[in-house]
Amino acid sequence: MTLPFQIGGITIGGGELFLIAGPCVIESEAHALKMAEIIQGITRSLQFPFIFKASYDKANRTSVKSFRGPGLKEGLRILARVKAEFKVPVLTDVHATADVAQVAEVVDVLQIPAFLCRQTDLIVAAASSGRAVNIKKGQFVSPWDMRHAVEKCRQAGNDRVFLTERGSSFGYNNLVVDMRSPAIMRKFAPVVFDATHSVQLPSASQGDQDQPAVSGGQPEFIPVLSRAAVAAGVDGVFMEVHDNPAQAKSDGANALDATNLADVLKELQAIHRALTSS
Repeated sequence: MTLPFQIGGITIGGGELFLIAGPCVIESEAHALKMAEIIQGITRSLQFPFIFKASYDKANRTSVKSFRGPGLKEGLRILARVKAEFKVPVLTDVHATADVAQVAEVVDVLQIPAFLCRQTDLIVAAASSGRAVNIKKGQFVSPWDMRHAVEKCRQAGNDRVFLTERGSSFGYNNLVVDMRSPAIMRKFAPVVFDATHSVQLPSASQGDQDQPAVSGGQPEFIPVLSRAAVAAGVDGVFMEVHDNPAQAKSDGANALDATNLADVLKELQAIHRALTSS
């Protein structure tokens, strides 16, 4: 049995549906602040708990030519400003144990990327920071095996851990979501559903000498899978949200257009209320 815990004023695992949202990567200070303002405005009007997400470095991009972000120092400065100005908890990825201490000084949640969910040293370092830890389930890992990642965190003395489902590899350049997965993983930690990476088509374009390889996506299915996940009982929903997905510097093909966010969240709230009132 897992006990609820707090991130800022948000209860994780206590029956309160929450949102993790923001651009995939920090594209600029102005853009990060703009997206925080847009998302906070929508979530505040709906009374939907919100954690801002953006990466300072996308170290796992497919192509060496792809945009990675502003880097550790500048990225943390921007995230600190988002946190201070909008009074929201902040989440970001960590890819290296060397970054953990500096990142933990700024953010509220350290996120372990899906491809690194079995990296013991990284999980232990993140857990030892004292910050909450979000471990994304690898596309190659069964939901029941994620209990080992949770146990690494808890053995390091940190019970403030949750898991994120983001689909499993299926054939070539595609992902599929098994809605049994959240129910399985909720036996040992709260679970978030990543609605945008679950509709990703990895490396859909192989690129060429001048253009990087990029992932594709099917964002029209974001609302469908989000509704299914909330109906399946997840604790939170993760969405990469952008004001202009076509111009996004990372993962624009599977991002949710910010103009659609309010309608999607209203649907999720209605489903959640129906479940909790029954």
